Amino acid sequence: MIQINENLSTESLSQDLLHFWKLSGQKINAIASTFDPKQGAPVFTHGFQFGSALLQFDATNDLDFLDLGRKQTVDYMAPHVSHDGVHDHGFNNLSTYGNLLRLANEGKIPASDWESHFYTLALKISGAVQASRWTTIPEGGYIYSFNGPHSLFVDTIRSCRILVVSHLLGHRYHSEGDAKISLLDRALHHIKSTAKYSVYYGEGRDRYDLWGRTAHESIFNVNDGQFRCPNSQQGYTGFSTWTRGLAWAMLGFSEELEVLNELPSAAFSSVLEKEQMIALMLKAAQATCDFYITHTPSCGIPYWDTGAPNLYQLGNYLDHPADPYNDWEPVDSSAAAIGAQGLLRLGHFLKVSNPIEAKRYWQAGLTVLNTLLSAPYLSEDKQHQGILLHSIYHQPNGWDHVPKGQKIACNESSMWGDYHMRELALYVQKIINKEPYYRFDNCILKKEE
Repeated sequence: MIQINENLSTESLSQDLLHFWKLSGQKINAIASTFDPKQGAPVFTHGFQFGSALLQFDATNDLDFLDLGRKQTVDYMAPHVSHDGVHDHGFNNLSTYGNLLRLANEGKIPASDWESHFYTLALKISGAVQASRWTTIPEGGYIYSFNGPHSLFVDTIRSCRILVVSHLLGHRYHSEGDAKISLLDRALHHIKSTAKYSVYYGEGRDRYDLWGRTAHESIFNVNDGQFRCPNSQQGYTGFSTWTRGLAWAMLGFSEELEVLNELPSAAFSSVLEKEQMIALMLKAAQATCDFYITHTPSCGIPYWDTGAPNLYQLGNYLDHPADPYNDWEPVDSSAAAIGAQGLLRLGHFLKVSNPIEAKRYWQAGLTVLNTLLSAPYLSEDKQHQGILLHSIYHQPNGWDHVPKGQKIACNESSMWGDYHMRELALYVQKIINKEPYYRFDNCILKKEE
């Protein structure tokens, strides 16, 4: 279980964050100087790479990173806007076009009306393309994964942001026969399906299971839309918890709560009453965050799956800091970076309605961040292009590098892990600097009251 440090504050991390951004800039430049984007994006997405430069600019005001991120977005991101074969639009396009439009709306970068329209159009279309990957089930539906219409991934909860943004920008999805489909309705249905089928609560159908456990994949019969079973792609089994999937749920539910809670009740009426929908999302957010706190080692960094077959070899591993150099099972620092932001956002959301629980989640998030900002997770090697060490991509497929002399994968980075580490650091830095609270809908220009 995470040993929550009650003495940490955002301000106490200020110097570590300054050091982090200095290293981060070096890493971004190292990749930009050696990697040709025309070669494609092996094992990471362009959105995370190019979006990282934009986050670096936001944190440091270094215009070179703005120029880099903006040029890369314009030159290389268009195929990602129209890509109908993935469930990742909320990652790729909000990380690039979304960040650029947010920076313009916040007054941090100059942007002509036409430049803002360009980013806006990309986000509108991205939301509609993402919504087209749809499987209908009796109680609604879900955005299906790259595995096919039978497959609901827990990851996609974070991609739902693009549907919400596209809707709030005034867009909708036009389908066969010119059917006009609400992007918000599709987002709400997907969120509801994820909360019901991807998250377990130890009650009802899942009374045998644990509060807050998640399954990476949920399988449906596409003939009648009935749920069949849990499964996993990157985790150990459908009956254990792949911790990065858990982290996606923690962050996805928490950030959607922040935005959707401010919409009028009428916006929810075709799916659920607003009070029911918010309660459903809050339950899922708290359950997953509670599971993370309880089933993660004391330092806040999880192993790649809570049911990994050789964890027993590590003894009482939850009572000690995680060991990325052990001989049995890898840790996944990228899950920690994603999950920490979920903990912080949930804590922020609850600070008025439930201040005791809010503080617990908030301090847990700071505890995880504090661990990530130092060795052995922060990469200070100038020859290494990653910023966050000990990220795992696909343990079952054996796609992660095992260094010479080690028995398990370790000591490497991933582009999504680095991006989310930067996003976590930026989230906290903006609070320290008393800047506008960082939310995904900041890319939408708010009307003056």
